[in-house]
Amino acid sequence: MAASPRLVDLPTGATATVAALNADQGLRQRLEALGLRPGQGVQVLRRGWWSGPLHVRVGMTELMLRRRDAARVSLTA
Repeated sequence: MAASPRLVDLPTGATATVAALNADQGLRQRLEALGLRPGQGVQVLRRGWWSGPLHVRVGMTELMLRRRDAARVSLTA
């Protein structure tokens, strides 16, 4: 069985739907407070240089996410 795609791997400009947050309670609460919840659409707008953050749009909100946090967000295939 193939692993679920992750937000960190989504190409720039692509959109997807959040499937799950694979994180501890603290990070899960932070991501949910930012609007990242299962069923919510997300789009990658830009990627920081080197291993910099991702600039993403969740609904009408734009935010920056560390790559290690974005790696904890599973997407629907």
